[in-house]
Amino acid sequence: MINSNVFDYINVLDKAADASWLRNEAISNNIANATTPNYKRQDVAFENELMRALGNNAYESMDYKVYHLNTNDLTPRVYTDSAGFSYRLDGNNVDVDTENVYLAENQVVYNALLNSITKEFANLKAVMK
Repeated sequence: MINSNVFDYINVLDKAADASWLRNEAISNNIANATTPNYKRQDVAFENELMRALGNNAYESMDYKVYHLNTNDLTPRVYTDSAGFSYRLDGNNVDVDTENVYLAENQVVYNALLNSITKEFANLKAVMK
């Protein structure tokens, strides 16, 4: 990542895109293991960590929050979702239909993040002209 204040938003968007990509891999892995006995679905924790890092002080601007954000602390984490829960006799807790919905949702999020990164670079390019 680039270490300049000019790229603060881009760095945060980059971390979010990485988390979304990791979530895509986890969901794909869930779908691939939908019939594996005792497999437990996995997901990625990132959004709550980002919200915590940004803080919830309503009196600070988003620019201020992003400027003071340490992106090295934002690390997406893969976790096992509902490890003790299974509604199937084989111990697997993956529902393929639900996973496909999560996959479609995540693809929309990922594309939006990439679009936002592209627009941020276009803004920087416009300023440099």
